[in-house]
Amino acid sequence: MIKNTFSILITLVVIQTSAFAQPVLDSVWSGYINIMGSKLGIAVHFKNENNVLGATIDIPEQSANGIELKKVSFNNPNVHFELESALGQAIFAGTYYEDSISGSFTQKNISGTFVLAKGDLEPTENTENLPYRSEEVTFTNDGIKFAGTLTYPEAEGKHPAVVMITGSGPQNRDENIFGFKIFKIIADHFTSKGIAVLRYDDRGVGGTKGKSVDESTTEDFARDVLAAVDYLKSRDIINPAQIGLMGHSEGGIVAPLAASNSPDIAFIVLMAGTAVSGYEIIVEQSKLIMSADNASKQEIEGYTKMLAAVYNAVKNNTPLEVVRVDIRNSIIENFENIPLKERKGIKDKEKYADEVAEKTIEEFNNTWMKYFLLYDPAPALTKTKCPVLALFGEKDLQVSAKQNKNPMAEALKKGGNKDYKIVIFTNANHLFQSAYTGSPNEYGSLPKEFVPGFLETVSEWILERVTVVK
Repeated sequence: MIKNTFSILITLVVIQTSAFAQPVLDSVWSGYINIMGSKLGIAVHFKNENNVLGATIDIPEQSANGIELKKVSFNNPNVHFELESALGQAIFAGTYYEDSISGSFTQKNISGTFVLAKGDLEPTENTENLPYRSEEVTFTNDGIKFAGTLTYPEAEGKHPAVVMITGSGPQNRDENIFGFKIFKIIADHFTSKGIAVLRYDDRGVGGTKGKSVDESTTEDFARDVLAAVDYLKSRDIINPAQIGLMGHSEGGIVAPLAASNSPDIAFIVLMAGTAVSGYEIIVEQSKLIMSADNASKQEIEGYTKMLAAVYNAVKNNTPLEVVRVDIRNSIIENFENIPLKERKGIKDKEKYADEVAEKTIEEFNNTWMKYFLLYDPAPALTKTKCPVLALFGEKDLQVSAKQNKNPMAEALKKGGNKDYKIVIFTNANHLFQSAYTGSPNEYGSLPKEFVPGFLETVSEWILERVTVVK
């Protein structure tokens, strides 16, 4: 997903809701806090005692369970609760949608979003008695020590291998999105078929310390991948001539960039990889997602106008502060287009415009975003000579198949690549789940599994190009 998705889209897109009778919150809701693409799993236990609503929160990754929440309220559709923390008061302000709750998360100067779906968090998988071997491994690049997991078949010999490359935003080695452990599932499938898999935590995530993703660029990530390949080449259990890459979303940009700079890459698999500039991707995904979430034509036009102003500033190396006034004015001009229910909760239009303009500047004013907006993946695709399998979801609203399929084929053909294949999965979203609309708002509520045939399509294609140890 563009390293999964841009949190600004979730923050700024206004979602319309219909009026309905006041339900009761008295069960477990689980999901994630999303801060600049980094997802932290949470479970909120609502309880009604004597018509008084209370709640506790579990945060497994921080070994926190049953923490009492403050100022818990539910005035349909508005849900509010707060968590006292040494890092500052964490405030959750969400909207109830019958089977999900989503909204904003703020803590001191940090802002993000959260999504909850009815039900418990996914249980931790049992890593015992796996039908293959698993090791915790490390490798280094750019002064950063990367931590990851290497899984490989039990058979003795040199195995083909795949390096997994996450999408945009800080991601862990499993690329865990709303409980859907995308890379963990892929690694399990590949390794059971005789293919070793290396997946690792992104910069500044989990066991990997050092420079963060936002302080880095797509080029930096490509060098990280080549360092991972070098690590695999140093292992006696890996066939150095049969190491491939599999990237999701922005990872599908990183993989061709790495492959175009190294003769050691045997093949690449692109899950929702892009073939047009980052700016074009953001504009198209904004239109598609906002339309799916029932935003008005005026809202969409206002948002794309703001994107254009930001893009031009970045392109011309102009400080984003220069366009703050334009962004603010655009928000005020389009204020009446905000759904009435949402607008009623905004007490001060001027202050609201200031806050949204500030958040917009923050979201776009970092090293990664500025690089991504201007980056064109076509040249790297043209230089990619190894076999390529490109996968798209028919209902993907973040990386549109219609926008990217033909440019990708054209770039590969232009470079003389003789072995490439493009597959579009019917009804699949950006995570390759079976979807209804494809909106990111669905991700957390959909089954945590791939569309039928996805895993088999990829593994069979790889197995036609490598030799598995028997």
